[in-house]
This record gives sequence, C-alpha cells and structure tokens, in this order.
Amino acid sequence: MSVFTRSRPVLFAAVAALAAPAAFAQTSSPGYFMPPAAHPTPAPRMAPTPAQAPAPMPAPAPQPAQAQMPPIPQLPSLPKETAPPIAVIGVLSVPEVMQKSTAAQGVQHVIQQRQAELGQDAQSARNHIQAEQAHIVAERAHLTDAQLEAREQALRNEIAATQTRFEERNQAIQNSGQAALSQIESELIAIIRQEAEAHGMNLVLHREQVALNVNAFDITDEVVAQLNKLLPSVKVPPSVVTPGMMVNAPVDQGDQGDGQ
Repeated sequence: MSVFTRSRPVLFAAVAALAAPAAFAQTSSPGYFMPPAAHPTPAPRMAPTPAQAPAPMPAPAPQPAQAQMPPIPQLPSLPKETAPPIAVIGVLSVPEVMQKSTAAQGVQHVIQQRQAELGQDAQSARNHIQAEQAHIVAERAHLTDAQLEAREQALRNEIAATQTRFEERNQAIQNSGQAALSQIESELIAIIRQEAEAHGMNLVLHREQVALNVNAFDITDEVVAQLNKLLPSVKVPPSVVTPGMMVNAPVDQGDQGDGQ
C-alpha cells in the first residue's frame, strides 16, 4: 500500500474542513474552515442473553449529613441615613434602538461587504487546495513513497496556513465592527441620560425585562430620534490583521443567542 493511500483520508478531511461553508455572526466568531462536529458512533447491540433471575437492588448510598448554618448574628443598628428618592421609572429597548439606528445599519452593511469579500477569497483558496490535491492524485503513480509523503505534507502545511490566515482576517473584521459599535454605544449611554433627565426619570429599565408597563414610561422612540440626529453614521476602521492577534474560538451555532 502506498503512502498516499494510507494518508489520503487525512488530506481529504483537511480539504473538507477547508471547504466548510462560512458562517459569520455579527457578534460571534465562527470563522472559516471549521469541520462539523463528528457524530458519536452508536454502541454495538449486545446479543440477547438467557433469562436470569433479577439481581437484588443495591442498598441506597448513605446521604452525607448537611452542615447546619450557624445562628445569624445580631448586629447593632447603623446610623440613620437619607432615604433614596422616590423612583421615577422609564423603560427602553436597546435592541430596538440599535435596529433603528442609521449608524448601526451602516456598520452592519460595511461588515457584511467585508465578509462577502472574505468569502470570495476563501472560495478561491478552496479551489486552489482542491486543484493541488487532484494534481497529487494524478501523479502518485510516478512518485516514490518519500516524494509522495513530502508532497502530502506540503499540502497539509498549506491547508493549515490558509485556515489560520482566514481566521485572522475574519477576526480583524469582527474587531473593526466592534470598534464602530462601541462609538454608537458610548453615544447611546449619553443620550439615555439626557432623555432620562428631560423626563425627570431616575431609574431606566430594559423593556425586555419588564413584565408590564404603560407607553408613557417608554422612551425608546425618543432615544432613537436623538441618536439618529446626533450620530447618523460612524466610520468603520480598517480590518487589519496584526502580528500575534488573538482569534476567538469558534462558537457552536446551537449555543448562540440572538446576538443582541
């Protein structure tokens, strides 16, 4: 058996990983070239055994004794302080604000464009890798075992380097998007304070965490209007790969939230 025949599954697996579809999330880092998780092999069926008498049930394990909480100490009263003011409450939906923000929409458009370009480059890289593999397959009959192993190892190294390069580019795109969104978030905090003071509110809650409220409490639309007025757009910085940059581990798609 040739060296290529023995190690070909490794190369096929690597190219399959390189050909995995790109799945970029706005606030996550799935990355390119991550192969799908392997499905566990089902356990083999056991042959039926003759009927036997049921085994006696084991005695329940003794439960460890729970430690009792010590008695609550009696502490002296503290000096009286000024009572907090009466709560004047407002509610706000930050996801709705970001969805209606023209600046946030612009950031999303730029990031999607950069990810589309990255996807095109990734497809070109996949085509190149597959062509290299097909070339090795066509010439394997004319190569010695040492030559074949050297060609295969070079292809494996190229696949690994390509995967790393695209993961870093994807991370750079996410970093630039997050930098732009941070500008919007900073402005949003100042506007929320501004709107709360204008309404005499001293407590603003997330609308998604409130079971019931009346419309008079909600300042979402006013915050959106002020944000679009003061910050209609932001500039997304270039997506630059820096030496030694950290790449976030890919996130399982099943574990991702709404990304808000």
